[in-house]
Formats: sequence, structure tokens, C-alpha cells
Amino acid sequence: MKQHSRNFLLSSLAALAAIVSPSRAGTSTPGAQLAGAPPLNAASSGRPTSLSRLRASLRACTAEGLFAELINGVAGGALLTAWALTLGAGPLYTGLLVALPQIAQLFHIPGAWITTRLGHRRACLWLVGASRQVGLPLVLLPFIPIDDAGRRGILLVVAALGAILGVLGNNAWVAWMGELVPGRIRGRYFGRRTGLCMFGGALAAGFAGLLVDWARARDAVAPVLAALQVLACGFGVVTVQLLRRQHDPGAAPAERPFTLADAAQPFRDPRARGLLLYHLCWNAAVGLAGSFFALYMVTELQMGFTLLAVHGAVIAVIRMMVAPLWGVLIDRLGARPVLAACSFAISIIPFFWLLPTPSRLWPLAIDAMLAGIFWSGHALAAFALPLAVTGRRERPSYVAGVAAISGLAFAAATATGGALATLMPSSLTVLGMRVHNLQVLFVASGFLRAAAACLCLRVHEPAARGMDAVFTAILGNRLPLLRAPVPLPIEAEVSRPLRR
Repeated sequence: MKQHSRNFLLSSLAALAAIVSPSRAGTSTPGAQLAGAPPLNAASSGRPTSLSRLRASLRACTAEGLFAELINGVAGGALLTAWALTLGAGPLYTGLLVALPQIAQLFHIPGAWITTRLGHRRACLWLVGASRQVGLPLVLLPFIPIDDAGRRGILLVVAALGAILGVLGNNAWVAWMGELVPGRIRGRYFGRRTGLCMFGGALAAGFAGLLVDWARARDAVAPVLAALQVLACGFGVVTVQLLRRQHDPGAAPAERPFTLADAAQPFRDPRARGLLLYHLCWNAAVGLAGSFFALYMVTELQMGFTLLAVHGAVIAVIRMMVAPLWGVLIDRLGARPVLAACSFAISIIPFFWLLPTPSRLWPLAIDAMLAGIFWSGHALAAFALPLAVTGRRERPSYVAGVAAISGLAFAAATATGGALATLMPSSLTVLGMRVHNLQVLFVASGFLRAAAACLCLRVHEPAARGMDAVFTAILGNRLPLLRAPVPLPIEAEVSRPLRR
């Protein structure tokens, strides 16, 4: 009975993922593998996988993603900002705290070593599980008899440790998913999975925002944040159980240990240099201001955490709606053109932050709409591209290389942005217009994003279409499959035989 109930729950969640998606089966991903590399499907390790086992794993993966977003909603970036403000932190500390997940990307290289030593599934279970319980000390943080400076130190250590463990586990998870999810449905599957996850994350963030604002009126923010952390750790236990229900086609750890030569392989490969250069420049451009938008909304626009949560929820709902469409485009056109198109569009968003004031918040609606649409496509394409151009053996090192260089650039840019915000006066006059010092960072970030987007056009992906194909497909309505109903969850698409 218990087994039947668990299968029913996972099937229901997978069905909901299909309901929120208007797409259906299509052709395989262009350039889904390198010439001479083994196919990137569930049988790429040479071990046959039963269809029922694969479907069960995909259902569990969808449910795990939902609970992971619930964790982010009740203990993620906005709540870290609430912790920082409650403990009297300044812009530099707050920016550093929010940027920790990006800064920790540097640990993808040791993560690749751990992945090859332990195997994808085993490394992911231990590291991801640990990362989602490391926040337990924050439950006691409001009640420890020390000053706020000491509490800020504890918060920073806990957040850093959680970010590092999360990155180590994520390296194993990405390599695992490259083996588990068949290449021909990878874009659509993760598009639908992302849609459901965004829906759950939006609900959780809205609940957390309302609760924090209720607590602010009663001077009880810290205890409420501690209670939300208990909830996040509980969700973390659920995610580990769902991860255990997924199999690993790669199974055994690598026979040869991960070496420094493996870590350097992506940097020696001329095919990967364009991708690495793009991620270096893109994350530097985003990191310059990316950690300060929430701080600006709370401190300068005088928005409560409820409005902050509403803004995030609108972005999440839009991402939920459009993620499956981006998944179809990635499968049909390739990841690179989608990544390039979304990068150019995202470069426009920071300029809208010159418009809002405490009495004029409507420009944030435009920001939420554009961010929801284009960050959704950018995230899916950035995830899919390293998988599309690598084989099983080198995948951990390429994922590690991209993530490490991204984290390094983001960390350096965030530190630079925080230092500039601290050194600059709170307001400046530019071309006769008064602007806040954080708005200067927003505008600079916009120009740098546009420059980085140009580099995306040079990224290597075999058989990918040009960026113009993305706009032709969208504006010219060249995707008739998007108008068709979805009779079955995407797991049904794996019914074709899986070949070695």
C-alpha cells in the first residue's frame, strides 16, 4: 500500500508537470553529441535500462526538483537578505551573502574529483543531502547569547558551507542527469520539470514573504526565519528520499582517478574556449550588480518582503509558463542560439531599474515579465549546452570548468560591486539626473551583459542553428506543436527502444 501511494504521488506530480506544458514530442536535439562520442541517452554507459525503471526515475526527479524549489522559497536568497538586514548588515556583507552560491562554483573542480571517485549517484546523495541540513544551526541563531556581529559570522559560515556542499553535489547531479535523461527529450523534460519547480517555488516564496512581513510588525523576524529553516531542513529530508528512488545508468565509480590534467582539459580544448570565455564575461557582468537588486527593493524602494515575494512569484510563474517552450526550442534549434538570444534580451533588463521609485513601482512589472521569460530560457540553455557538447567521460570536468570560471568571475565582480557601492556616495548626479549608487551598478551591468552576449555567438555547438532561428520560430509562429494538446507525460516519450 505504501509503495502504491508513493508511485501515485510521483505520477501525479509528473502529470501536473505535463499539464503546465503545452509542448509534446518532437525531434532529437541538434548536435546532442560530439562526433565519435557515445550517444547521450540513458544507455550510454552500455548497460540496458528498463523503460519502467527510467520512467520511475524521471517521476522521482520531477518531484525532487519541486521540493528543492520549496527549500529555496523558504530559505533562499530573499530570506538570506532578511537575515542580513535583521542582524544589521551593510551592502557589502549582504551582497557577499547572496552571492555565495555563485562564488562557491569554484568548488566544482574538487566536485568533479569526488564525482569520479564515488560515482554520480553516491556523491550526489551524500553531498546534496548534507547541503540541505547544514542550515540547522540557524534554528538556534536568534537565541544564542552573542551580539549581532557574532551572529553575522555564524550566518556567513553556515551559508558558505551550504553553498559549497551544494556545488559539490550539483556537479555529481548534473553528470548523473546527463546519463539518466535521454538526449532526445532532455530539453523538453527539464523544461517541464522547471515549470513545475517554479510553481512550487513561487508558492513557497509568497508564503515566506507574508510570514516575514507579519513578523516584522511584531518584532519577531528572527524567530520566524528560524522556523522557516526548520521547514527547509524537513523538505531536504524528502529530497534525499526522492533522489534515492532514481537509478544511475553510469553506476560504478571511474576506474581512473580525476587528475589536474582532467581539470585542465576544458581549457585546452579549442571547442570549449568560446563557452568558457562567454561564461567568464557573462558572470562578471551579472555579478557586478546581481546581488543588490533585492537589497535595493527593500532599502530604497521601501518594499516589504511580501512585495519582494510577489515580484519573485511573478517571475517564477512566468518561468513556469515559458520553460517548456524554451525546452522545445533547445531540442529543435540547439542550446547556443537560445542562450545567445536570451543573453541579449537580459542585457536590457537592468535599465528598467532607473525608473521605479517608492511611489512608482510599475516598472518592476516589466522587469518581472522580461526576467521570467528570458532568464528561464537562459538557465535551460546554459544547463543543456555543456551536456550537448560533451561525452560521458569528460562531462564532469567540462561542467566543473564552466562552473568554476563562472564562480570566479561572479565572485570577483560581486566584491567589486560591493566595494564600489561602499565607496561611492549614496546618490550621484549623472547627466542632470539624480541616481542611487546601486543604480549606477545596474546600468554598468547592462552594458557589460550586452558585450558578453556578443561572445555567445562564437560558442561551439555542432549542428546548432543561428540565433535568428529563435526569433523566427517565436515571432513567425513556426512551432505548430506548441498549439497541440499533451495527452501523456513526457516520461511516455521514452517508450522507443533505448540503444547503445
